[in-house]
Amino acid sequence: QVQLVESGGGLVQAGGSLRLSCAASGRTISRYTMGWFRQAPGKERELVAALSSGGRTNFAISVKGRFTIFRDNAKNTLYLQMNSLRPEDSAVYYCAADPRIVVLTATNYEYWGQGTQVTVSS
Repeated sequence: QVQLVESGGGLVQAGGSLRLSCAASGRTISRYTMGWFRQAPGKERELVAALSSGGRTNFAISVKGRFTIFRDNAKNTLYLQMNSLRPEDSAVYYCAADPRIVVLTATNYEYWGQGTQVTVSS
């Protein structure tokens, strides 16, 4: 079992930055594919960014060039650096982990965090 706890969300003005953290426990996530998802009110959950155990990344078109995904294996933590934030980035952001996913557009992750709210004001 892997437990995931997100933090770092909050209220920020458009154009600002936030860094989300996802602290993992129970298992070492260095060999897991990790993902960040988001869900805004009335919308479906969408994949924002994914990171393979080997360092490959995938980003949603809407965040490419603005967001970065990376991990610190020593801290067993995943991060999402979000720059140039826009009001449309407002959502609950979820961290996810899976030991078997290799396709970085996949959404059927096994382990999920509880989410952290990001609100971007205009």
